[in-house]
Amino acid sequence: MLERAIIDHASPTLARLKLGNLFNHPMGEGFPAEFTALRRQLEDRGVTMTILKVAHGKALIYLYRAEELEKELSCAGVQKLLGACGYSRFDARGALKTLRARLNGTDAFPHEIGVFLGYPLEDVVGFIENGGRNCLSCGCWKVYSNECAALAAFARFEKCKAVYQRLFASGCPLSRLTVAARPA
Repeated sequence: MLERAIIDHASPTLARLKLGNLFNHPMGEGFPAEFTALRRQLEDRGVTMTILKVAHGKALIYLYRAEELEKELSCAGVQKLLGACGYSRFDARGALKTLRARLNGTDAFPHEIGVFLGYPLEDVVGFIENGGRNCLSCGCWKVYSNECAALAAFARFEKCKAVYQRLFASGCPLSRLTVAARPA
């Protein structure tokens, strides 16, 4: 069930603790209708859900806060990194179009995806420059700078996931577990 997968893999985004989450989900018989219904429900709360890639009967689902993604993409350092990776547009729609093309165009994984997940830019760059080696710590991402802040974030994300799983199991609906977007 997609709803349970969202709770298990994207609770920090639902709670507005994280820009975005990414996870694979099987595309069974009822998947298209369930995906569409949940996407509408989440959009009412300021969360966007999209499919970045389909392969081997699974959808790579990206769940994110659009306003936070736009803000992240407006940063000069992020634009420099993405520009070096072949991105020419730095609005959410344009950047996601390029990310989709990069995910679907090759077997190599586009490690700049960390930017889309809200990872610290220094850690995304550190991962790319070090080929995933020599990190200070490893959790939701590999840490190359500010280890204390990253470890605290990892703990918040794990606690959030545990609380959301417990609430969902007790019958709390996804709509109540999704923190609304900030008022404009």
